[in-house]
Amino acid sequence: MLLRFLPGMPQSRPFYGWAIVAVGALVSFSSGPGQSFVFSVFIDEIIEDTALGRTAISLLYAVGTGVSAFMVFTVSRLADRYGARLTLIGAAVGLGLACFAMSWAQGALMVFLAFSALRALGQGSLTINSTLLAAQWFVRRRGRAVAIMGLGFPASVALLPPLSRLMIDNVGWREAYAALGVMVLVLVLPGAVFVVRNRPEDMGLYPDGADEPPEEERNLDLEPGLRDRRPVLTSPRFWLLALPLSTPSLVVTALVFHQTAILGEQGLSPTVAASIFVPYAVASAGVSVVAGFAVDRVGPKLMFAASMLVLLGAMTLLLFMESVLVAVAYAVLVGSAGGISRIVQGVTWAHFYGRFGLGRIQGTAVMVSISASALGPLPLAWLQAQFDGFRPGVAVMMALPVVAIVAVLVARPPVDREPARQAAEVEARPA
Repeated sequence: MLLRFLPGMPQSRPFYGWAIVAVGALVSFSSGPGQSFVFSVFIDEIIEDTALGRTAISLLYAVGTGVSAFMVFTVSRLADRYGARLTLIGAAVGLGLACFAMSWAQGALMVFLAFSALRALGQGSLTINSTLLAAQWFVRRRGRAVAIMGLGFPASVALLPPLSRLMIDNVGWREAYAALGVMVLVLVLPGAVFVVRNRPEDMGLYPDGADEPPEEERNLDLEPGLRDRRPVLTSPRFWLLALPLSTPSLVVTALVFHQTAILGEQGLSPTVAASIFVPYAVASAGVSVVAGFAVDRVGPKLMFAASMLVLLGAMTLLLFMESVLVAVAYAVLVGSAGGISRIVQGVTWAHFYGRFGLGRIQGTAVMVSISASALGPLPLAWLQAQFDGFRPGVAVMMALPVVAIVAVLVARPPVDREPARQAAEVEARPA
């Protein structure tokens, strides 16, 4: 048994890319302190301690999420230039320091700066690097790699909110956020420094542990010192993918943000609204693993269509919700749709554009998705005010998944099903 690990026998060694996946799972878990599901646990204590109103806190959410979108746009380009390992280390240190800053914050300005840093580094910058690493180390098995790496997120959803509540009740909210900062540094930094490598080629390997480069990359120079010239923001094909792929972020964020009010309108208590996050997380984790294996077989288009159909089913249940059982079924469907769409987001851009210059492409797409999540609660709130209830607004928003399915199914790769070929149009980066 030990022979497979001995030097000189590379053909029998476990592929090193799975170590990258393990670090990525810890990164996904550790993004929690900058995510809405953790911050929501602290809101009441922050309001009481800082005298900020709930409206002001909500405004911080929107502005901080906007900062997150800009940061991921920038960090992804730095990852192309310097490698995802270095930017991952920087994002981890930054998120840890942002947690400490939140624990020290006094007054509106400091809370705003700390919260913006938490959103920018936790929601976007930390996780984009692990996604880029998975795309570099895997091609044929990319879906399952992204799925396993992504299990850290539902684990974070399930564990960090109750852990944060326990710390708040026993030591206070400031000490709790400081402890979360220590957690981020302890979980992420060792793996990022000592385990992560930017590309399999850096270790004399190829993606998936294969004996040769992927077919679409043969005779193609993928050196990171070259500049990718493919259009992104000015490309209609990019937007035909980016806008529909942001639909889950917009719709699910809107539903989750107003979840307590939506369920309360239908006679269900705030306790029920909070407790259904558990089946949500369980379903998201289980379905994402299945989706990771399935996307390697059928491709991201069909999997995205499946996620949107599941989301439509959840929204249909929301229109007729009258019991706790239906609320649980709704949570399972929303979690399942989120689990599938997370896998699709992780593999689609590498599938269409290849590994070369992926940071600027996927980073721009994630920026669009984060912006959609920031805007999502607003139209549903406006429609609720117009119709004096959430059901008409939910019914109107059901059109979005349908439009998204059509848009993605008609989308085409940049160059006739050869996603990496257009990367041949590059020029040397100036010294």
